[in-house]
Amino acid sequence: MNKISPKSDKRKKIGLFFGSFNPIHIGHLAIANYIVEYSETDQLWFVVTPHNPHKKKANLLNDFDRLEMVTMAIKDDDRLQVCDIEFNMPKPSYTVNTLAYLSDRNPNYIFSIIIGADNFKNFHKWKNYETIKNNFGIIVYPRPGYTSNEYKTFPDLTIVEAPRMDISSSFIRDSIKKGKDIRHFLPPVVWEYIDKMGFYTS
Repeated sequence: MNKISPKSDKRKKIGLFFGSFNPIHIGHLAIANYIVEYSETDQLWFVVTPHNPHKKKANLLNDFDRLEMVTMAIKDDDRLQVCDIEFNMPKPSYTVNTLAYLSDRNPNYIFSIIIGADNFKNFHKWKNYETIKNNFGIIVYPRPGYTSNEYKTFPDLTIVEAPRMDISSSFIRDSIKKGKDIRHFLPPVVWEYIDKMGFYTS
């Protein structure tokens, strides 16, 4: 792990893992597990996004079903929490607005966003990215085939050497649609829920 210019503060440090989680899979959980154990993050929140501005809404499963799958996947792990704050915010959801809202409501917490190196590559395209860059921590985890030379320009950035997980939710959806049995790519309870509800079959 390479820590660049950390901020010294005794407040609880919360890592925000934004995503559609459509569905949540073992790659998400492995990265989350690594971050809470190998960074200064005290707790990680899965922020389930109802509408990612960079993704087509038509591809998303029902918001509350995705929320339910994340809830089931992290049950009984106090290091991990699920957050549905964006369900009640204007859509599409923008990270800068969510960070401002959470910070106002939780002054005793320090929030950092958790993003893969693939998304970090396009960070400059995010709405008000300079506000995020200058006011919040950023935790970057590796993604296969992606590197960046922009790290040194960020005032509070952590690079974690988490295992490279070449698993995607789109792969899982496509595989289920093709009738493949990929139960071991998902937490058992999530696989059972998807199978029971018949998600992603068409």
